[in-house]
Amino acid sequence: QVQLVESGGDLVQSGGSLRLSCTASGFTLEDYAIGWFRQAPGKEREPVSSINLSDGTTYYGDSVKGRFTISRANAKNIIYLQMNYLKSEDTALYYCATHPLADIVHFTDANEYFYWGQGTQVTVTS
Repeated sequence: QVQLVESGGDLVQSGGSLRLSCTASGFTLEDYAIGWFRQAPGKEREPVSSINLSDGTTYYGDSVKGRFTISRANAKNIIYLQMNYLKSEDTALYYCATHPLADIVHFTDANEYFYWGQGTQVTVTS
């Protein structure tokens, strides 16, 4: 069955970096999209970044463009989210999600993703 496990969340100072990992199993990655989303307390879930694992096209939310990078580990079922120049407003629970490419239209819309991981906490202190 489809399974996603996030890891790498931590407490970090403002301006620092973290790399989150999303380890996927139970499906062929090239047939799917992977999205990273985040939710802070009292706020709505926000798209962070997504990747089309068939052709490598990437998408980023406006608040993270130029600071975050999504990528796939070579020959591995791991999707990374490299986060640089972290800000206090990046503090949130970060989730990875996946869905078959055939059924996705908007890669940054969380409602189009059916499978979700349990989340990993990122806390940025100022």
